[in-house]
Amino acid sequence: MRKILFSLMTVAFVLVTATSCIQEFEPQNSTVTADQAANAPGSYSNFVNAITSSLVGTFAYGNDSGTQYDYGYPAFYLFRDLMGQDMVTVYSNWYSNWYECGVGLGPQYAACQIPWTYYYGWIKNCNTVLSLAGETPNADKIAGAGIAYAMRAMFYMDLARMFAPKTYGLDKEAETVPIVTESTTLSELAYNPRATNEKMWAFIISDLDKAEEYLANYKRENVYTPDVSVVYGLKARAYLVMEDWANAEKYAKLAQNGYTMMNEGQYTDRETGFNTPNSSWMMGLTYKKDDPNILENDGDSSWGSTMCLEINPVTSGCGYAANYGQQIVMDRHLYETMPKTDFRRKCFVDFALDEVSEAEALKGLEAYTDHPDWIYNAGQVNYKAVGGLPLKFRTIGGEEGRNNQYIGFVVAVPMMRVEEMYLIEAEAAGMQNEANGIALLTTFAKSRDASYEYGKHNEAYGNSATSTFQNEVWWQRRVEFWGEGLATFDIKRLNKGIIRSYEKTNHLESRRWNTTTPPDWMNWCIVQTETNNNYSCTNNPTPIQPSSDSEEYKW
Repeated sequence: MRKILFSLMTVAFVLVTATSCIQEFEPQNSTVTADQAANAPGSYSNFVNAITSSLVGTFAYGNDSGTQYDYGYPAFYLFRDLMGQDMVTVYSNWYSNWYECGVGLGPQYAACQIPWTYYYGWIKNCNTVLSLAGETPNADKIAGAGIAYAMRAMFYMDLARMFAPKTYGLDKEAETVPIVTESTTLSELAYNPRATNEKMWAFIISDLDKAEEYLANYKRENVYTPDVSVVYGLKARAYLVMEDWANAEKYAKLAQNGYTMMNEGQYTDRETGFNTPNSSWMMGLTYKKDDPNILENDGDSSWGSTMCLEINPVTSGCGYAANYGQQIVMDRHLYETMPKTDFRRKCFVDFALDEVSEAEALKGLEAYTDHPDWIYNAGQVNYKAVGGLPLKFRTIGGEEGRNNQYIGFVVAVPMMRVEEMYLIEAEAAGMQNEANGIALLTTFAKSRDASYEYGKHNEAYGNSATSTFQNEVWWQRRVEFWGEGLATFDIKRLNKGIIRSYEKTNHLESRRWNTTTPPDWMNWCIVQTETNNNYSCTNNPTPIQPSSDSEEYKW
């Protein structure tokens, strides 16, 4: 990873609108100039559209930067999930800094600039809309302001969970990130301290209260824009972190209205699996066929390139997962704790196929894909195994998409699913009355595995920070949302360690580390240019990579 030498206060951010590109400067600068507003076709509505349209599609650093993970919001799913134990890189690749606790996690490197550039750029877009809407928005601006408040709350929620060294439940005084609103001035940015957990989460709830009010009557056209159900979902997430169990249960239940959980057919569908919104998706984002992330670099800088295996290596020749040997796979232990009766197991290749002949492995792969030779060869490139390969995230466009990455990688990606709300409701209810929580959890689990028995997944992961009940909920979340960016948040929230070193582990040698509490590399460093220019902003310590593998953990 190359060092970064430019300041956040001068970094450029491209704000994508429905009809034009408006270049915005200084992501943390909270104001929009009159000229910017006047010169934007469609003005206010274009700024509102930009809040969500800028989540994917373009490069924050430019397509010549060599950063193949520069494709927007979904990239952060992998940054976070790879810091734990449930995801494995098959060898050093584009995501090694996060998986291997690399030197690039230090404040002088681009890995630290990435969240600052992206998230504060997105927050700037929200602040622009709110500055145009005013303190009391007119009727034609209310929905836009509601969208801005909802999305700003979501962005700060992510930042707080990434940067706070301790979660809200453990330390309300732990520092998160600086808060920048539509009224923050340039002079204030130079002395803008990191907000404590208590201040940050109060601010998040305040934004969500306004979003709930302003979006009460808003009818959206698709799931790519938040509505009031998403606000309920965000409130459920927030109150879960705050351990306000009554409110977490309340809003998780409200958020479920109008949605149904994915069934086995939807979850494992070879054509639409996790690439097309369905009845469970509360919010998502989508790549478009004319996005730079799809058209440039042969589509390599995209979610599809990283997560979709079924691209024909002959007709396409592209895709880091399918053709370049940079697969991200499931942790072997997590896979082996999934009963064969759990349909989610079908989204990951059985490790048993690593022990058989090539002919038998190809035959076994037919249960997962119509193209077993593609998947087998992709798995063979560097590590001579196929166990744990994911087929959860499918290419789109049928056979045509599997033969052409410019079609196959134009996928949608979920940001919030109703399944999360059912599990939040269950956990929150159980923390008030365990019997009620167990009943809700069991109902959820049986929708995935009719043979489910409560108490089978009570793994403490090196500590007993949570009860049997919360461990059971956690296991369901780990399996259900693998690859959807929630893993690190849960590890920190539950004060869990990680286990990578155990018998038959598939984690890389010299990266097999076990901890009894959340590892320090999960506390992201703030980019040095921010602390240089913001005199009130402290930093988290640079994480130190463990010097050797841990002794094998005994399950």
